[in-house]
Amino acid sequence: MLKNRRYLILLLIALVTIISSTGSNSYPKLNADPWESTTITVYIDENNLPEHYSPSYKIQVEKALEYWNDGGNGQLSYIPVLELVEEDNADILIMWVDNLESDNGLDDGVAGFARPYEINDRYERVDIVLEVGNYEGYAWRQFSDKTMRDLTKHELGHALGLAHSDDKNDIMYPSYEQKNNVDPLLYHNTRPFLIAIAIIASVLILYRGAGWVRSKKKREALEREIFSKQEK
Repeated sequence: MLKNRRYLILLLIALVTIISSTGSNSYPKLNADPWESTTITVYIDENNLPEHYSPSYKIQVEKALEYWNDGGNGQLSYIPVLELVEEDNADILIMWVDNLESDNGLDDGVAGFARPYEINDRYERVDIVLEVGNYEGYAWRQFSDKTMRDLTKHELGHALGLAHSDDKNDIMYPSYEQKNNVDPLLYHNTRPFLIAIAIIASVLILYRGAGWVRSKKKREALEREIFSKQEK
């Protein structure tokens, strides 16, 4: 009886191991080993920028690079070292357009794409094109910094060999919801005015507050004077 129980435990352990390894290997991939070297250079095209490009987008790209350098979504079979370089002959080229649907004739809902160029099943280079906004009905909306960061993470995942995931919590799930609709370009351009308005508002509040305090003191002094005369 004890011997049978041991066999049953061993069998369960083996099944769990097989299921775990199968789940890990079944993650959708475009190419499990896409690059010759794990050190991958990245160039950001800042010479050909669209009208609605925000200077804050480069920071979001850098954060996306850090995400994958730190392990990303944990589905890569290798550890990449993504390095920003100034040469445009880098392994990965990142560029922007205002809108992929209108500028490149792509289908609605496409916010970016990664185009790999392969030689002998290895990536020679990958071009990543990201749009900076999208149409909501007839209105065009600028992408927020968070949306750009998530979009860049997603396309870098393709450049590293991963395909789309069915898990909505995975960065490789093909969805770009604008959870933060703060327009970074509008904020960047209007920031000095917003600061000036905040300072003026603060001064007015302090001035009104000081005036209220002075008025209260005068009223209290007048009340004391009136009551003291009445007592006499």
